[in-house]
Amino acid sequence: MTDDELLRYSRHILLNEIGIEGQERITQGRALVIGLGGLGSPVALYLGSAGVGHITLVDHDTVDMTNLQRQVVHTMEQVGQSKVLSAQRAIHAINPDVQVTPVVAKADATHLDVLVSGADVVLDCSDNFSTRHAINAACVAHGKPLVSGAAIRFDGQISVYDPRDASAPCYACVFPPDTSFEETLCATMGVFAPLVGIIGSMQAAEALKLLSGAGQSLAGRLLMLDGRQMAFTEMRLPRDPKCPVCSVRH
Repeated sequence: MTDDELLRYSRHILLNEIGIEGQERITQGRALVIGLGGLGSPVALYLGSAGVGHITLVDHDTVDMTNLQRQVVHTMEQVGQSKVLSAQRAIHAINPDVQVTPVVAKADATHLDVLVSGADVVLDCSDNFSTRHAINAACVAHGKPLVSGAAIRFDGQISVYDPRDASAPCYACVFPPDTSFEETLCATMGVFAPLVGIIGSMQAAEALKLLSGAGQSLAGRLLMLDGRQMAFTEMRLPRDPKCPVCSVRH
């Protein structure tokens, strides 16, 4: 590591669980972030500030005035501009050494097959079930750990789905793709602004742990947050041996 890197990442290096070796793994890591809204905002900023070597950002949307209530990676100057380009600028303003690849596109199966294969960790910051299932399927196919977060109203949840662990479930084990879910959008239901910051920051933490090798991930556990009471509930998640997505792999 260079002297500048030792200085920039000194607070991580001081942690026994990370140290120089863990920080080097972070700076050599490749993260794929899908969705640059409320969850993706803190994810992008923390992964960038922590020095993840290469970050790929995927989102087809542009910055809207209503986003600024919670999507802290964007500013008034970026209204009307691409979210991924806005986030790229914000990351480089903090850490110009991080390589950022912006992808202005929807995260469909074709894009995901290519993008997921080149990532060390994937962060699902999207806001709909079809995209979440497409991301999960690609992660299972390529054996990549997936950090998935969600937030609406005052309720949030986060888990890690790691296909490298034969005992851990995938996203489809917990939320079967053939189950009908009522989509709840913040445009109609609302969302408490700090909630996406909390869940997104936790996603960044799980990704950095996976990259550095520090601690134990949330694989096999779903952590749910009630923002009204600021109370966490943890649920153990078994793998479904009949899961249509991951049972074939195992």
